[in-house]
Amino acid sequence: MPKLNSLLAGRIAPFHTFEFFPPRTEAGLVNLLDRIQRLASAPLPSPLAVSVTWGAGGSTADKSLELAEHITKLGLEVILHLTCTNMPKDKVDQALEKCKSLNIRNILALRGDAPRSEEYATEPNPQPDYFQHADDLVRYIRNNYDDFFCIGVAGYPTPHPDSESPESDLEYLKVKCDAGADFIVTQLFYDVQGFLDWVKVCREKGITQPIIPGIMPIQNFSSFRRLVNLTKCPVPESISSDLLPISSDDSSVKKYGAELATKMVSQILESGLVPGIHFCTLNLEKSVRTILENLNWTSTSSASLAVNGNSNIERSPIIRHNRLIEDDQPLTNGAIAINGHSTSNQNNRSQITGLSVSPSEASQIAQWGLQHHSLPPVPKKAAIQGGAPSNSGQGQEDSWDEYPNGRFTDVRSPAYGEIDGWGSGLKITAAQALKEWGTPTTLHELSSFFTSYLKSSPQTPTTPFCDLPLSPESLTILPHLLELNSEKMNCWTVGSQPAVDAVNSEDPVHGWGPRGGYVFQKSFVEFFVKPEEVGKLREKVEKRGGGRISFYAGNKKGDFETNTEEDSVNAVTWGVFPGQEIVQSTIIETESFLAWKEEAFDIWTEWSLLYPRLSPARKLLEGIASEWWLVSLIHHDYKDKEGLWRFLLEQ
Repeated sequence: MPKLNSLLAGRIAPFHTFEFFPPRTEAGLVNLLDRIQRLASAPLPSPLAVSVTWGAGGSTADKSLELAEHITKLGLEVILHLTCTNMPKDKVDQALEKCKSLNIRNILALRGDAPRSEEYATEPNPQPDYFQHADDLVRYIRNNYDDFFCIGVAGYPTPHPDSESPESDLEYLKVKCDAGADFIVTQLFYDVQGFLDWVKVCREKGITQPIIPGIMPIQNFSSFRRLVNLTKCPVPESISSDLLPISSDDSSVKKYGAELATKMVSQILESGLVPGIHFCTLNLEKSVRTILENLNWTSTSSASLAVNGNSNIERSPIIRHNRLIEDDQPLTNGAIAINGHSTSNQNNRSQITGLSVSPSEASQIAQWGLQHHSLPPVPKKAAIQGGAPSNSGQGQEDSWDEYPNGRFTDVRSPAYGEIDGWGSGLKITAAQALKEWGTPTTLHELSSFFTSYLKSSPQTPTTPFCDLPLSPESLTILPHLLELNSEKMNCWTVGSQPAVDAVNSEDPVHGWGPRGGYVFQKSFVEFFVKPEEVGKLREKVEKRGGGRISFYAGNKKGDFETNTEEDSVNAVTWGVFPGQEIVQSTIIETESFLAWKEEAFDIWTEWSLLYPRLSPARKLLEGIASEWWLVSLIHHDYKDKEGLWRFLLEQ
């Protein structure tokens, strides 16, 4: 496959690239490959290349390489992201050799998380990191592979959170370029003029490599707010004021995000300072498709496949049995939309031909139909405790997984489990975490920490499990949450919602979706408990639950308990809106619980690594990660607002 710099040589027309991350589930991978093929096929122009992200410390190494290999089989050029710190040098070598064997010739060389010192290492007597910075990786690749790879590096139009100043940021970018980098992909930004000024300064500093700006369309307000908080990316006041009135309407936010990104791309390309655009998709399709259409980059001719110099897009290796079921179309006449936005979309711009349902999804639909004699619901997953209220805004024109609510979306979705593009783990810097979370050494101190967050203490604005303040909806059940998190109970909650019975969809606390509807919720809570409490809770559910409570519990070792039937689905949030079917926006099921359980205990482990090895804080947090259990409880009588809390808190 050609290198990116050779594809750029002599090029006049603007280009675009896409960024995807490896999905968490097999079904998500299958659906992502179909999605990538659609985004690379007529009437859309083919991307110049597709980049695949790599988790810090090599956490997604196998899945990243698997996704990269599948994308090459679609006939697309691949840019593999590669971090280098906090993992063995052998893992870097293996990734580079794998790329060479697949003829993947483009690498985006990144540092990853800051290297850990020996005192904070995960193992005694650790080997020192071979790589300390991204320029070390650039030099290593260049010295060992000569010009086989085209090497990219990251640029920051607004300073990296670890940088001392904008000037030091630019100096370090120059070091990476002088080490052998061929191109630059930037972090996201929303101040276009600020970006263009930064490009000019780069050129004045002697940085001559092509700069490809990273554009991340705003998908929903809560994820946008979270991402801006994490990256410290400044947002123009005009954008903030535009978003505030529509913040609870995901459909309007997504539309605004696509329009804003279109304007940004147009202004950037009109400047003539950069050759193309890098779209951070979050594994979603609708927004980038809309942007490309708004830019008039689409064509009804099959020749559009060659617009970006890549006309050999191959059909997905996935077998298709029925090409009449399109991913972007719903099943109408009262059926639940599986993949759908409505054919009633008056613009009809997103209709494309040759689409099909993925095999894994077709299998799930068939199995569900055999068991239930009906079509399955469109599921979304449970909301996290501290986030914004559920605001799916899912209208008929929207694609099936475009509106994530809370921590998870549909398990079949390529975007499943990702809410901000930041990946799993801690969401703030180590210095900020130590300042806000302190150094807990006892269970009592942990209970005090979680209750301090629940009380909205200025000293505790975040927790490792939530980087936003407590939501207004969670405040309605605050006394119950405080009791659970108290020193007496030591049940540290990380997810919850109150029971809601036919509240207006425009309600500022509980409302979501289109105007003129009504929303419903079953009460739900999720918390960590000591191992000896799990059996007691299970027995209590069986004896006093009255068949109204679903129970899920699991630990890091892989032990799992539930009182639900295999493949059961618990719809806990739904809405009734004018002119459309009942919308189930939140479900809890075994697969989603198990996926979140793995991430939850990894967060405890990441938290522990903030403290020196063998320190009391490290020992405490490691012990919780390895021994405690995560429990989810759902009370199915949504008309009994106090039912779940009576069950849990009354002796």
